[in-house]
Amino acid sequence: MVIKYTTDDVQRVTDAPRSGIWRMRDDGSIYFWRMDTHRRYVEKDNEAFFLRITRPGDWFYEGADMGILVMRGRMMTDDFQLTERSKKWLAAIRSQFKSMAPGAHGTNGHEHLLEIGGFKMM
Repeated sequence: MVIKYTTDDVQRVTDAPRSGIWRMRDDGSIYFWRMDTHRRYVEKDNEAFFLRITRPGDWFYEGADMGILVMRGRMMTDDFQLTERSKKWLAAIRSQFKSMAPGAHGTNGHEHLLEIGGFKMM
């Protein structure tokens, strides 16, 4: 599942989840389990591999790729709707990202300014 930023605004990313294997608790919260570099190492139904695309310092804008989530089993129903488990994972991963609007002052007192003409190369 490719996770996109869907809000119609621009935000500077201040915190983003690490790439690797994450686990979900019974209450729907997630935690980083271990570093791994391949999706094949997801072993249980309560685990997922997350590949971070957006890093701290990058910008969110409508349609920006936040990351890629890989889980065991199906993520969509036969009529192309997300399963409840997929919705829980999507909400949990999105909650790991923190961001602020351009011009806002961060905890270090520095203003986050929008950079004109900047782009990201991978």
